[in-house]
Amino acid sequence: MDRRRFLEFTAATVGMSRAALASTPMPMATLGKSGLKVSRYTLGGYHVRARGEDNAIRMIHRALDLGVNFFDSAWHYNGGASDEAYGKALTPAMRKNVLLMSKAHFRERDRAMSQLEDTLRRMRTDYLDLWQCHEVSTQAEVDQILGPAGALEAFVQAKQQGKVRHIGFTGHRDPAVHQRLLDTYDGWETVQHPVNLIDPHYLSFIHSVLPNIRKKGLGMLAMKTNAMGPITKNGIATIQECLRFAWSQDVDTVVSGAETPEQLDENVLVLKTLRRMTPAEIAAILARTAQGPHGPKIEEYKLG
Repeated sequence: MDRRRFLEFTAATVGMSRAALASTPMPMATLGKSGLKVSRYTLGGYHVRARGEDNAIRMIHRALDLGVNFFDSAWHYNGGASDEAYGKALTPAMRKNVLLMSKAHFRERDRAMSQLEDTLRRMRTDYLDLWQCHEVSTQAEVDQILGPAGALEAFVQAKQQGKVRHIGFTGHRDPAVHQRLLDTYDGWETVQHPVNLIDPHYLSFIHSVLPNIRKKGLGMLAMKTNAMGPITKNGIATIQECLRFAWSQDVDTVVSGAETPEQLDENVLVLKTLRRMTPAEIAAILARTAQGPHGPKIEEYKLG
């Protein structure tokens, strides 16, 4: 962050109490053809449980105070403890006002349905607002998902049964995998993939997949804004720059990990004081990041 941007950010935050941050309206978006009205910040489900259950419950309640209505999880996050944290934190009255997302990792119909039943039990809910096929990485996995008795059959069936309202998929390894899923089945309603200021330099989801998502009218969930940590660890950019870049792309919401209520507040503060990057600013930051390490050296989850 250059000095002028740092001063702008600092000026926007001076005197911003926790109460004032909570009372500032949460920016909202429509999640594509799902029609869901979601907060542009989604609480990441893995990190929320990283420091124990009590901390997770405090963070979920703080997110609600801040106006967050969209909550992320996955069947295998923290051995199921992330799903369970939501079940313990959300009363039936709270559940009516939030949108819960979880994901299934198995590629076979019956095993994916079993994961869904586990998640519903852990979350203490009768349905998910969004269920996504998790971390699809290879074409062989796509073959399984789309083939006979594949996971897609579970997603379609679960929606027909009312156990999930909307369906989508996620992944971060290979844009070609996303493109095939997008082009093979028209029933997907959301897609989740990396959106960060390193992505455009190697196997870019932003340049290849994101336009296709929008062309089809699907909801777009951004993730890996810090490439799981290496962007800031290597001094490439600040958290504020990472988040601001992501929210300046054509995305509906950013799924962002935070491990403490303080980190959560800092992330939401960036959104609530957001000034979108101009095309010139985006070009400048990409020119800068192109000079340093990128590709699998930073985005270690991408195809090497």
